Amino acid sequence: MDGIIPLYKEKGMTSFACVSQLRGILKMKRIGHSGTLDPNVEGVLPICLGKGTKLVEYLMNSGKVYQGSITLGFDTTTEDLDGEVVSTKPLEKPLTDDEIDELLNSFVSEDLIQIPPMYSAVKVNGKRLYEYARNGEEVERPERHVQIHYFKQIKDSIYDEDKKQQTIFFEVGCGKGTYVRTLAVDFGKKIDMPAVMSSLTRIKSGGFTIEDTFKISDVKSAVENGTIDDIVKSIDYALTDFKHVGLNESQWKIVQNGGFLDSGALGINDNKCVLTFNNEVKALYFFDQNKQIYKPEKMFSNQ
Repeated sequence: MDGIIPLYKEKGMTSFACVSQLRGILKMKRIGHSGTLDPNVEGVLPICLGKGTKLVEYLMNSGKVYQGSITLGFDTTTEDLDGEVVSTKPLEKPLTDDEIDELLNSFVSEDLIQIPPMYSAVKVNGKRLYEYARNGEEVERPERHVQIHYFKQIKDSIYDEDKKQQTIFFEVGCGKGTYVRTLAVDFGKKIDMPAVMSSLTRIKSGGFTIEDTFKISDVKSAVENGTIDDIVKSIDYALTDFKHVGLNESQWKIVQNGGFLDSGALGINDNKCVLTFNNEVKALYFFDQNKQIYKPEKMFSNQ
């Protein structure tokens, strides 16, 4: 079975656990996910099957959209509600909508620098940061350059008069590698307030929206009912943004052996193109500017 399942990862599950369960349900080993979601985060998690695992990098490079909340007034070891409280500070006066909008918009950038949280899977000297964190060790964390396409408020914030805390509800469109937890913490730092990401749902990833998704229980039922093909999306789904070119017999023989193709013969001038034969996706080729020919970037099938 080859393709993509737009899975809805439920809160409390790890991304690895989702893959593990699906391996058992589908009775196949070649399964991977595109873009890890923390256990306390729910939402869209594209799962790649068989030859579809070759699409992981393209799905990860696609934009992601999240909805969630930031709570001002305390911070934690993990930058979300799973960690231990580190400090508290009362917010005596709630931020206005205009102040919130201005702060959120200040993060919009094609090159925003983030420092990943200690409780993350980023590797430093061969070890995951969360391994250092669990041992109570602090290490210098590498900067990450991420893209924030937009960051906006989606409904009225809530101010807790008793706790002196304010919760802000947001939506953010961002590139790969963005830590939304860190956006929440950095939001607070801009006004000298401790802050946490108090909830998060990924509503879009790999071209799939939350409306497109299926839960693990849905996949299990589909296997039992013989309707799994209704859930699995084709490999081509992740490649719709690329130009598609149908090959003739002679061109297909060249591609089968990983050969190069002349741009004139394909009749295109795109940087990348999807090659098909008999209406089936076979390969993704890229254009070599120096040699003025198309070369294979990813082979999906030579049969």
